[in-house]
Amino acid sequence: MAQLFRHRPHPARMGSRGQPEESRAAILQAAAREFAELGIAGARTDAIAREARVNKALLYYYFEDKEKLYGAVLDEAFSGMKAKVFQVLDSDLPPREKIMAYVGAYFDFIASNHVYPKLMQREMMRAREGHTEHIDRLIKTYFQPIYRRVGELLHKGIADGEFRKVDPVHFVPSMVAMIVFYFSSAPVMQRIVHFNPLAPQRIAERRAAVLDFISAALFQTRAGAELAVPKPAVRKAGVRK
Repeated sequence: MAQLFRHRPHPARMGSRGQPEESRAAILQAAAREFAELGIAGARTDAIAREARVNKALLYYYFEDKEKLYGAVLDEAFSGMKAKVFQVLDSDLPPREKIMAYVGAYFDFIASNHVYPKLMQREMMRAREGHTEHIDRLIKTYFQPIYRRVGELLHKGIADGEFRKVDPVHFVPSMVAMIVFYFSSAPVMQRIVHFNPLAPQRIAERRAAVLDFISAALFQTRAGAELAVPKPAVRKAGVRK
């Protein structure tokens, strides 16, 4: 799933129905980029078919219309994110290690899928304007299960004396915002700081800063001990220089 939004060289044209999985995946990849950049109103199925190297009739064979294609792109994106973080949330790690692993997994997913923040922002705007048929499904299938599990983790860490008393209603979206905003604001930040925020070393630095900030905000300090934050690793896959 984490491969969905990475830029890849164009494959050979897949104009037949003899390669259903490859054709469908190529369409979803192309559509994700088109929807992220232009939104569903501005996206063009001609451009998506051309980018995916399939004929337009094949696109409509797999997806009834542009709205159905958009919904499939959202499901592919959010299901990939959910699978990634649930690998951690389903583990037997203690609260401190689990919350850091969750944040790291979420960060790595976003770092490998740069169009994800744009897709999410556009869908949130459509939901606010009442123009989306997908938001209820996304909330029920992806957002609520993740929020519930992270909230349970926070409550357990608080009960165990490992975490400060925080309100998940505020702390969970704050964690997410620290990650997503960095990538969605990268073009503006580049003009402010005069370097590429999406270079591998800068992403590694940001990952470490996010983990450090969250641990400092959440962890109860143990007597005679310093907060242990996992050392960051440079995630080269899907990261632009």
